[in-house]
Order: sequence, then C-alpha cells, then structure tokens
Amino acid sequence: MLLFYSFGTVMPIRYLLGSFMCLQMLIGPTLAYNGLDAYQRGSLKMQIPEDQYFLYVIPAVLLFIVGLHLRADYLKGEYINQEKMEELVENHPNLPYMFVVIGFVASFISPFFGSDLGFLFYLLAGFKFIGAFLLIIGARQLKPITLILVYGSVVVSSLGEAMFHDLLMWVLFLGAVFAIKYKPSNPVKLAFVFAFISLAVFIQMIKGDYREATWTAGEEGSLETLQKTVESKQEKEGGIFDLEKLAANNVRINQGFIVTNIMKNVPDREPHAKGEQLVQILEAAILPRILAPNKLNAGDREFFMKWAGFRIARGTSMGLSSVGDGYVNFGAVGGAIFMLFYGLLFSEILNAIQYYSKYFPILILFTALMFYYPIRPDCELQTILGHLFKSCFLITVVMQLWKYIFKQA
Repeated sequence: MLLFYSFGTVMPIRYLLGSFMCLQMLIGPTLAYNGLDAYQRGSLKMQIPEDQYFLYVIPAVLLFIVGLHLRADYLKGEYINQEKMEELVENHPNLPYMFVVIGFVASFISPFFGSDLGFLFYLLAGFKFIGAFLLIIGARQLKPITLILVYGSVVVSSLGEAMFHDLLMWVLFLGAVFAIKYKPSNPVKLAFVFAFISLAVFIQMIKGDYREATWTAGEEGSLETLQKTVESKQEKEGGIFDLEKLAANNVRINQGFIVTNIMKNVPDREPHAKGEQLVQILEAAILPRILAPNKLNAGDREFFMKWAGFRIARGTSMGLSSVGDGYVNFGAVGGAIFMLFYGLLFSEILNAIQYYSKYFPILILFTALMFYYPIRPDCELQTILGHLFKSCFLITVVMQLWKYIFKQA
C-alpha cells in the first residue's frame, strides 16, 4: 500500500526494494507452503519446515526494511525537483535527445566488448531511458515518438533475447515518472497496477514456450514468433492463463526455496563462511577482472551449488540472494543483522544522492538506472553490488565531465 500511494510523489526506490523482497521472500514461500509446492519437484520444493524458514526470514526482511528507512527522513533521494528539470530542459533542449542517442549507440556496440567494458556500455545503454524520463518531466509537451522509439527498442531486445526483466522494470519506472508528472487519481493508478500485473503474468505463462521456440527450435525472436507461441499454447492447453501452470510457476516469485536449500545444506554439510564468502562477493563486485582474474563470474554455477547444496544444469543461472548470503556467512541471527546493514547501504546511497542533488538535480532520475537491477532480491549479491558500484562510478564521472551542463544553482 505504501508503494501504491507513493506513485505520483517520488521515484519509489525504497518501497520497490521492500515490496520485491516481501514478494519473493514472504508471499511466494507462503503460497508454496500452503499448497503450491504440490506442483514442484525435487530441490524446487521448500526443504525445511515452515516455522524454521520464517523464524529466520521474517526478522531478516523486517530488518532490511528498517535499514532502508532508518536514516531516510522523508524518503531522501527520491523526490524529483520538477522545476529544476524543466529549467534544465529549457536551457539545454537537446540534452534528452543526447541521452537517447548515447543509449542507442551503447546498446549497439556493447556486444563487441568483454564482460567489464561490455557492462559499462550496458549501463550507458540505460541512458536512453533517462533521456525519455527527462523529456516527460522537463518538456512542456509530451514527445510520443521518442518514447515509442525508446520503449520499442526494449520490446524488440526482450523478444530477441527472450529475457523480459528489463522490459518490466523500465515499464514500472515509466509509470512512476508519468505519475510524478501528471498526478493520476487512485482509479487510474489501480488500472496501471492491474495492467502491469497482467503483463507480468502473461510473460510468465508464455516465457517457457517462447524460449523453447527461440532458443531450442531456432526461430527468430519477434512478435510473429510470440503470436505463434500464444496460438500454439491456446490450441494445446485451451488457453494461456492455466491455473495449474500458474501455480507451478510460483517458483519464479519464490526465492525462499533456494534459501531453504541453503539452510538445509549449511552448516550440516558446509560450515558457515564467517565472512569469507562475503569477501569473495565484494571482490567480484568492486575489482575489475584485470586486478582479480580469478574473481567470481556472473551466474557462477559452482559457487551457487556449493552453498545451495543442489546441482543446476549448465547454462542455468540462479542466485543465492542477499538473505541466503547472510545465512551462509553468519547464520540466522547474524544473517538478519546483515540484512539490516544491507538495507542501510541502499539508504545511504540514496541519502548521498539527495545531498548531491542540491547541485545536480538530475541525479534523482538516475536512481532508476542505479537500482533497477538491485530491486530484484533473486539476483546474485555480487552482481547487484557490482551494478550499484559501477553505475555510481559512471554517473559520478558523467556529472563531473559535464558539470557545466548538469550543475544548477
């Protein structure tokens, strides 16, 4: 409810972080324990009793939310100064389009570089969304053609790769920016929520068949292939929204099954890491590969299997999650305390953005680029922290190089 009512006032980073954590650590597991586990098998089921799981995870999630808000005051780092955005666009009318061009160029060239430089260009590719947001907030008239180009590109890339996380996250932030600009009524916001949930459920129901068509059968990722997949699914199963299939897909919002595997495995088969695993994660997040050639890879399969205690197929990527990493290193009590400081880390970054936004008001828009990946609690902690660290560094460099444009009195 806090997230719902925040739309129209702020870029709701803290509420999104807290809501997604609750969704994947509390709601998904609750559904699993109360019947949906019947549609799962093997390690995808909850591995320990319900009371044992929630005795750790409820305090961990609550302390994470406390950390997010402990020093937040009135949601520091999330309020956009619309007057300053309008002034910036008025003084530099080509600036939003420069962001959009940089984003498209970076999207095109990023595949030609290695992992570290490729990730830098991947972040720069997100500048096209910042340009679109700047046009919505700062321009006197809406520029629909630019928005169609920007969001059409993410639709095309999502269909081509059969990966839809970017699409959903950027649609969510687009809704937040539109709400700040136009202050919609609660019925309008409810309609957006319903449409977004319907889109997410549709993607979840069709994603497996679509990936089979594009990844296995070799069909081109496109709207035509998506349409064929939908039609084929309707013929085979009599519809897309099959309740049993939806129940089986609860694993997508249930990160708890991995946490239960970790709690079953540690410390019975693997002792608690006592911070050593966290050092590996920080090394992978902060150091470039040239300085740490043996650091963890994104989606490191061996690292995951060691701590989760079950095998995953080659090419499959799963993350232990911050809640899982906290338990691996420090146990139940220590892991919950770790989550407090983890939430506080995000809050302090937002507090720093609030401070520097006095000089660079556009910084608040960049919170979408910085946090659109960390919002997902199911991702690997090293990738989340790496994304956060590198995006902060990149944005700092951009602000300093072009301070004569971005700095406002």
